[in-house]
Amino acid sequence: MSASNGHGVQVVIEHVRKSFEGGLIRSLEDVTLGIEPGEFVSLMGPSGSGKSTLLNLIGALDRPDSGSIRVGPHRIENLRNPSEYRAGVVGFVFQLSNLIPTLSALENVQLPMLGRHNSRKEREARAQELLEEVGLSHRLDANPGTLSGGERQRVAIARALANRPCLLLADEPTGALDSVTGERIMLLLQRLREQHQMTTLVVTNDVVVAAAADRAYRMRDGRVEPLDQPPTPYAGPLPEQA
Repeated sequence: MSASNGHGVQVVIEHVRKSFEGGLIRSLEDVTLGIEPGEFVSLMGPSGSGKSTLLNLIGALDRPDSGSIRVGPHRIENLRNPSEYRAGVVGFVFQLSNLIPTLSALENVQLPMLGRHNSRKEREARAQELLEEVGLSHRLDANPGTLSGGERQRVAIARALANRPCLLLADEPTGALDSVTGERIMLLLQRLREQHQMTTLVVTNDVVVAAAADRAYRMRDGRVEPLDQPPTPYAGPLPEQA
């Protein structure tokens, strides 16, 4: 399974159910959702509503109890090698950057490329290119402990793009940031989606992030439904880099 060269992919979710604790905790009841190639979709909802569970299923970190999830030609419930799918098709961004503290920004971004048949020179060049793209060309050798929260999240976004994914999954990417820094990260995600034409699904409780999407949904009672009143798009001045 090769990298996707950054083009978007269709995501089709049909009647997906997922429970935990032997069925005692029902997280997803009957989720049906379609996302077109290159589309940016946001998903809101309270804690425990199943947002992250759905993201994990799409990213093949777990499997549904029933129903189907198709990402391009890949059916998640039938994947023989989920790790290869995750490495070649999906990029992940989490609420906490999950960077390796002993590695530099440049080294952290290279991690997804290990074992992908790239030479060390190619990995370094790709990582440097991505860090420049997210505005961190001056922080290549910095360790996470010396970076601000916004800088760490930008490194995490660069890392997610390392293998040119066709699907970007972001779980509360601004949840650990202040509002101004969150706006900067949102604008970065929006710009990167437009540049790389990736399909993008963002789980968030930040209305600014939700408003940046082409379509906004919410999780309620284990189901996905359109927002009655979509969030108002951000109309303020363009913030400086986080």
